[in-house]
Amino acid sequence: MDMGLQGHKVLVTAGAGGIGLEIAQAFTEEGARVHVCDVDRAALDALPQGITGTYADVASRDDVARLFEEAAAALGGELDVLVNNAGIAGPTGRVEEIHPEDWDRCLDVCLTGQFNCVRFAVPLLRRSRNPSIVNLSSAAGRFAFPLRTPYAAAKWAVIGFTKSLSRELGADGIRVNAVLPGIVAGDRQRRVLEAKAQQRGLTFAQMEEAAFSAASIKDYVTARQLADQILFLASPRGRTISGQSLAVDGDLQMLT
Repeated sequence: MDMGLQGHKVLVTAGAGGIGLEIAQAFTEEGARVHVCDVDRAALDALPQGITGTYADVASRDDVARLFEEAAAALGGELDVLVNNAGIAGPTGRVEEIHPEDWDRCLDVCLTGQFNCVRFAVPLLRRSRNPSIVNLSSAAGRFAFPLRTPYAAAKWAVIGFTKSLSRELGADGIRVNAVLPGIVAGDRQRRVLEAKAQQRGLTFAQMEEAAFSAASIKDYVTARQLADQILFLASPRGRTISGQSLAVDGDLQMLT
């Protein structure tokens, strides 16, 4: 299906691997030009042809300033879509056990990193005919998430950031939405479930069963499903969708 994204200029944070790379590749398949950033130098070196990249930690304002300089050069000084995908799992543990530096790092990447990118992106997006920002939140942005308080706090905050930006930037025609993945297939999810299983004295299989117990569709979300949702939101087909928090989670009712 032609999503009307031919020639669009797209920036995807943490786009050299995992969900981010799937998003980047989905845009290129639609004829968009894509620039990514990542902290994995090896993954950046292995980017598919047609996707350009910058080494950058979104929590570093100096890195983000350099990212936008390089992205502007790669994309001809234009930007139509910003996908704030960068995030980390953060620590697993009871709140009194969490080290303050781990708390800070989780919020710096998952929340402040989005702010760092948006402030540079907005002046470019104002010149676009189809401007869009998609922020990655999480099912943890709408449910309690015991033993994962830093991550939940950051992802709840992304919802407020998204909604406020939608109102603030609507007059410029810039759409801002959040996508809330559920239990996503991949190494990071496995590590999270393993850590929670260890914390609770369960096997991995028991923890996995508990995680899916509150979902109507008891299956992992794929990176491609998330990419497809983001493509639609960023395309002209999504031109009147803004300020929304859209779950891709198999109808989760709670997190365990």
